[in-house]
Parts: sequence; C-alpha cells; structure tokens
Amino acid sequence: MDKKSKIILIAGPTASGKSNFALQLAKKVNGEIINSDSMQIYKEIKILNARPTSKNIKKITHHLYGFHSVKKKFSTGQWLKKTIRLVKEIKKKNKIPILVGGTGLYFKAITSGLTKIPLIPMKYRNKLRAEHKKIGQKKFFNKLVKLDPLAKSRINDNDAQRTLRAYEVKKYTKTSLFKWHENTPKNFEEKDFLKIYVDCPRNDLIYRINKRVDNMIKAGAIKEVKKLRNLNIKKDNSSNKVIGINEIHKFLDGDQNIDVTKEQICIKTRQYAKRQRTWARSQMSNWEKLDYKKLASYSKKIKISSLKLDQ
Repeated sequence: MDKKSKIILIAGPTASGKSNFALQLAKKVNGEIINSDSMQIYKEIKILNARPTSKNIKKITHHLYGFHSVKKKFSTGQWLKKTIRLVKEIKKKNKIPILVGGTGLYFKAITSGLTKIPLIPMKYRNKLRAEHKKIGQKKFFNKLVKLDPLAKSRINDNDAQRTLRAYEVKKYTKTSLFKWHENTPKNFEEKDFLKIYVDCPRNDLIYRINKRVDNMIKAGAIKEVKKLRNLNIKKDNSSNKVIGINEIHKFLDGDQNIDVTKEQICIKTRQYAKRQRTWARSQMSNWEKLDYKKLASYSKKIKISSLKLDQ
C-alpha cells in the first residue's frame, strides 16, 4: 500500500473547472478520482449534474458517480464509509486518490471525521427555522452568540445554514457544536492531504454558469426531467435539490417559457456558488487557493515527488 503519498482534495464553486482539473491531475500523478459531490451520486441525473463524460471515465477511473437511485436516501456517513474504503483500495494499487466536488460537508467529514450528534427532532428544528425566518439572520446570529460564544469566531455571521445548525445543536444537546467536533475521532491526519480550492472571480463564474446551463438544455436536460417525473420521487428526497429539476417542472407544466426557465436555473446556480464560497471562507481558509486560469499550468508542473509525505 502507498502509505507515503498524500490524498488530493479539490474543492471550489460549481462550474469552476474542478472536474477537468482533477482529470488532468490524475493523468499526471497516476490517480483515481472519487466524487465528493452529494448530487453527483444519482444514476438517473446525468445532464443536470454535469457528470464526467463516458470518454473521460474511460481514460481515468472514477468512483461514486451515478451509482445511487434517486428514490433512496444517501447520507454523509454512507459517503464517508465508501470513500475511506476506496482511498485504501487506491493506495494499495500505489495510485493517488483524488477527491473532487462541491459538497463542503463531505470534505469536512474526510478531513475532520463525522461528528455523531444525537438526532434532533424535525419538529424542533422546524420551529427554530420559523423563528429564524421571522427575525432574520442578523438577530438570530446574535442569539446564537449569546447561547454559544464559541460561534462568534467560527461562523460567518451571514452563514444562515451553519448558524441554525450551531444553535439547534447547542440548544437541544446542551453542548456546543464545536465541542462535538473537537471530540470526533479522525480517520486521517492533516499532513495526509493536499488541499486545493479552485477560485474563480464572480463575473467569470457567472459567464461559465450561463454557458453550462445553455449546454445542459441543448444536451437534453428537459428529457431527463421528463423521465424523473415518471419515477414518482417523494418531495422530501434530496435528489429534488438538484438545480434545474423544479425549474424544468414549471416549464413542462406550461407555467413559464424556456428563456425564463434557463434564467431561473442560472440564478439558482449562482446562489449555490455563493453559498459554496461562503462555506470555503469559513471552513477552507487553510486550503491552497488556485486561480481557475492557472489549473492547466499547475497540472503540468506538479510532480509525484511533491505528493510524498514527510517520513
């Protein structure tokens, strides 16, 4: 087993060029790619998720893409278990594991372990979400800081999702979310990783997102959603969070034209990219930031020797 080489992690906002970068790196360092995006797991959703092409998958081995049914739930814990096993298998072949995707929680799990916080009743969580909606993020964040002072320096005051999570955990379990994290066993050490965050300026990203949405529609995204409609997927299933599904449903129902549909998908994608960047600022501050225009030159320059762990 190759215990001497690092595991490469590649994160970044959607449409920033992560997947192609991972492919180029894998060719250069003899690697295999592991999906780290919670939406890429669904086998029935290929176009809207911009899944790597069959051509690219033939060139380099890809794992955990399009293997799970949209009708079934899939947790971060399940992903982590499969990924740890794959990392070990890839290293046994003396190859480099390359994890790439846009799901921050997946990267948090692989680098810091998965915190086993007691299950909080949905009724309790929904009550807090209603309060958050009523008073707004600013006031709710102030409530969190009073409840759990540790949150002040660890959560961006604009990050509603993490604010709610920290509040509900402290309120329900009487223990800070950050204390739960500190007591979580890790599967790997910090030195085991090469962490790369692909950065892309906002205007460039908007252009890339618009272009991607155009290509998705041309590639058959509407037909893809038509097929999904026939599967009778439950509304609360995570697969419905794939951007484009709800917007295309409205188009198919005759509620809006294709131009409005495309614009809505673009807006939703931009909002998602913004949330990814917000997460990165608070959770990936120690990652190596790489401009998306420099990905090709980075791939050419990187050497396998630079991935060796210090003994």
